[in-house]
Amino acid sequence: MAEVRLSQGQGRWILLATVLGSGVASLDATVVNVALPRLAKDLSASMADLQWTVNAYTLTLAGLILLGGSLGDRFGRRRVFVIGVIWFATASVLCGAAPDVQTLIAARALQGVGGALLTPGSLAIIQASFVEEDRPRAVGAWSGLSGVAGAVGPFAGGWLVEAAGWRWVFLLNAPLALIVVLVALRHVPETRDPEATGRFDIAGAALAALTLAGTTYALTEAPNGAGAGVVAAGLVGIGSAVAFVVVERRRGRGNGGGGRPQPMLPLAMFANREFSAVNAVTFVVYGGMGVMFFLFVLNLQVVSGFSPIAAGTALLPVTVLMLLLSARAGALAQKIGPRRPMTVGLVLAAAGMALVSRVGEHASYWRDVLPGVVVFGLGLSAMVAPLTATVLASANVRHAGIASGVNNAVARAAGLLAVAAIPPLVGLTGEAYQNPAKFASGFREAMLICSGMLLAGAVLTLFTVRDDTLKTTPEGREPECRTHCAVGAPPLEPERSAVPAGAAAEPGPAGAGGGPAGPADTGGA
Repeated sequence: MAEVRLSQGQGRWILLATVLGSGVASLDATVVNVALPRLAKDLSASMADLQWTVNAYTLTLAGLILLGGSLGDRFGRRRVFVIGVIWFATASVLCGAAPDVQTLIAARALQGVGGALLTPGSLAIIQASFVEEDRPRAVGAWSGLSGVAGAVGPFAGGWLVEAAGWRWVFLLNAPLALIVVLVALRHVPETRDPEATGRFDIAGAALAALTLAGTTYALTEAPNGAGAGVVAAGLVGIGSAVAFVVVERRRGRGNGGGGRPQPMLPLAMFANREFSAVNAVTFVVYGGMGVMFFLFVLNLQVVSGFSPIAAGTALLPVTVLMLLLSARAGALAQKIGPRRPMTVGLVLAAAGMALVSRVGEHASYWRDVLPGVVVFGLGLSAMVAPLTATVLASANVRHAGIASGVNNAVARAAGLLAVAAIPPLVGLTGEAYQNPAKFASGFREAMLICSGMLLAGAVLTLFTVRDDTLKTTPEGREPECRTHCAVGAPPLEPERSAVPAGAAAEPGPAGAGGGPAGPADTGGA
């Protein structure tokens, strides 16, 4: 049985390791945006190179995050978490030392692999280590501290870019990772799921990655001409998507019997109309948000003349508002249903994005930036928690972790594809970031397109999400992560099943025991 209490020193060490580990990975996905103008200048990067600098990380993370949770269940959550942290840190050093943009992009893809290994294990470790009565407080502390890290990160990233150079955005990960590894090996108990059997769905993971890679390459490079490489990449993406559906459907019917792999993505979950609808909303909405977070910080520096630190902190109100209001929005959705909070939130977020589209040359933060950012943040605060609760409520209670993992992967894939497709669509290609007037025009069009995507999400929510979804679910189906601050994707959730009889934790290096609280496929920031 799980034996660690939150009041114990070991409990606080576990929180430190999981918060810092998942925080480094999640922040790197957003803080890097602050460094893009400086690294583009140093490495003579094109607009497509900047897209790949962001997307290479998201591609491998989105394609492998579900597999990462399964690896932790089988081989030990602490072990896979530590391997992921070391992998992430090594790739970060490669990013910081990259002599050219091609090396940087390759290292960013390796970073995503590390992120896929460590991110699911973070919350799963908490769920498996703490005694049942302390688990809600531990999850709440993890969630709140992760939110604080999310608020501080962009400020720290901007300061690093300005004071020490863009390479230190990556290099700083190494000493932080060292702290995480030392704490985890000394204080975090090893846990695994004793019921995890069958082979891994390696083919499913490979096909998912090929689908995203081929499609992303085709969308990003198409503005340069539909040459043989672009056509081939598009065909690979489409063919891999079809093969992925066929493989996952076949494995879902087999139920993992006879040593066959369990499906990485149980397609049977999409037979639930509510689950399919809320993931469709997620895809549209997080696609638009991904483009905003990619272009907004660039626009502030390229067009408005903001310093890296000023641009990095421009979106701070969004994180603060989500810290303060998301739990209340979740509670409101439990009372009145998710449809109205989600719809109103998406309309507000779309309005905020439309206001942000006006940010141009000589923009004032207080007059031009802050109003749109605040409206956008209010909208996200109202939308994210009900969306997560609806995902969980539409899945079997035992599969809360895999349901949120699928939703998280859908959001990341949406951002990946939208960042590949929309900038070229509005003329942001080649050396556009060196031409403030051209960039401002493209940014304005992109923000209006993304605002329209959020409005489409609001309409989809209004007509497909039921108000009785949460009111009719048993107590305990609401998210355990009540504070939602991650803007790149909805939060991950642990599984909710009881501890299997006879399950036992392996002693950690310090001799402290712990135990699994039940299978946790995914968890993290």
